[in-house]
Amino acid sequence: MTDFDPLKDSDGEIAVQHAKPRLKRPPLFKVILLNDDFTPMDFVVEILTHFFNMSQERATQVMLQVHTQGVGVCGTYTKDVAETKVHIVNEYSREHHHPLMCTMEEA
Repeated sequence: MTDFDPLKDSDGEIAVQHAKPRLKRPPLFKVILLNDDFTPMDFVVEILTHFFNMSQERATQVMLQVHTQGVGVCGTYTKDVAETKVHIVNEYSREHHHPLMCTMEEA
């Protein structure tokens, strides 16, 4: 058997190969509002401006999309942020006695 060691150079030093770490971006998730027949449009605009930092104009556009198409995207976030926003919006809706539902899906 030979004394060959693949981790040692011929001069007796340890050979180290540096590799760049392979980092990849975390998956993103869309936060979505679902339409219902009971939540007032003003309340939806309030949620969009307050929790998603939308302008009044943009919030109105998204609210109308929810109203006419049944769903509207509020934003795209990492999983933890998306889960938190869904939870906060759903809790806020329940506290104000509205059935508005917020959910998330992978982007």
